[in-house]
Amino acid sequence: MPGRILGLDYGTKTVGVAISDPLLLTAQELETITRERASALRHTLVRIRELCDDYKVESIVLGFPRNMDGTEGFRCQDTLAFKELLEKRVDCPIILVDERLTTVYADEILQESGVAKSERKKVIDQIAAAIILQEYLDNRSKY
Repeated sequence: MPGRILGLDYGTKTVGVAISDPLLLTAQELETITRERASALRHTLVRIRELCDDYKVESIVLGFPRNMDGTEGFRCQDTLAFKELLEKRVDCPIILVDERLTTVYADEILQESGVAKSERKKVIDQIAAAIILQEYLDNRSKY
């Protein structure tokens, strides 16, 4: 059986994490990795490596935050720098997936589910990671 796919929503101080099911059909929220400073990535990279080992991850899907007009801004550059650091720590391919509006969509899902605004921040990045991963799983042939 093939390994699973890990989904990541990389942010300034958090990384939302999602994991595929063993059949690579669905994405489930897993956790949010937090850090004190944007540049303090060591713990984040170590935790992602642990998750890759624990879940026998065969590839990682990383949200790529293009601007609404499709151009690449500073957040894309940060994400590419994070991807380079991650590539040195994991032994699997990292695939960039357009993540425009995923956090907005995740917030809508939480709002419609009745999750209090004060509680949404705890899980919104995980939900966004699951949306990014599900987009990839549903459209793997185009990647």
